[in-house]
Amino acid sequence: MTGYIKLRKKALDKLHTNLPEKLYYHGVHHTLKALQICELYIKASSIDKYQAKLLRIGILFHDIGFTESNNEHEEKSAEIASEMMSELGFSRKDINIVTGLIKSTRVPQNPKTILEKIICDVDLDYLGRADFYPVSNMLYRELKAHSAEMNKNDWDKIQIKFLEQHRYHTDFALKKRQPEKEKRIAELKAIVKI
Repeated sequence: MTGYIKLRKKALDKLHTNLPEKLYYHGVHHTLKALQICELYIKASSIDKYQAKLLRIGILFHDIGFTESNNEHEEKSAEIASEMMSELGFSRKDINIVTGLIKSTRVPQNPKTILEKIICDVDLDYLGRADFYPVSNMLYRELKAHSAEMNKNDWDKIQIKFLEQHRYHTDFALKKRQPEKEKRIAELKAIVKI
């Protein structure tokens, strides 16, 4: 697969220059962290190098739609990925796989392929990590900046509901992230005021 390095540069340039300032969670740092975390999932899975590259492209583009809109950002992200990949001569098959990966991250997630399962788990990996609270606080701050009317207790209730409804899809996440996620649910339930 040729063109990956150019594509990565174009995507990161767009993210760095076009993302709104008040995306405290969905900033470039989220994409870069997701790329880093992705390597853990790649090592734990049985996907080949070609699939791994498509997965990395999906991660690079999964939130790029925020450069244009907060609404339906997955659709926008898929459009941007398709356009940039076409410009660099990627095959229609590869473009379809990547746009499918991006669209699969939409909540509620319902991934079908192994790559879709991996990208979904990578995107919400923080739910079962030790840095859950700092990361979720960035999301809370982002939602508040976009005029969501809620206090911290309301946010904790939303988090509990989201954590309880969320499902990991890969063996890696079920083994390495699910136990920590269960701890976060219990911790939040202990502090929330009804």
